[in-house]
Amino acid sequence: MDYKYAEIEEHFDDWLADTMNSQGHEWVKDNLDDLHHHAFNTDYYIIGTGQAIEWMGDKSWDIMNFVRSYEVDNFGELFTDLTNPEKLVNMYAYIIGEQIVQEYIMEQEAA
Repeated sequence: MDYKYAEIEEHFDDWLADTMNSQGHEWVKDNLDDLHHHAFNTDYYIIGTGQAIEWMGDKSWDIMNFVRSYEVDNFGELFTDLTNPEKLVNMYAYIIGEQIVQEYIMEQEAA
């Protein structure tokens, strides 16, 4: 699923630029294995139920199924409360963020 992929990617790019400005390029290079955690697991992507509902638009069922499949496939069970729009959106962004950060790391390793 690639719903709002570009928006989440922009969020990562902004976080990365801010982090490089505050922590330095070396910090980023030294912490490649933890970038996903820092970018997508230490703060909320969306805050507020109303914002989350608006952000999902007509894709809420698709996002629910995507998150459910990911968690069951990776953890053996569902952990995210799918009835909580804020938690659902943030988990979706976390999952998409894995792909985005992995692409960034691959680019850095190829350079």
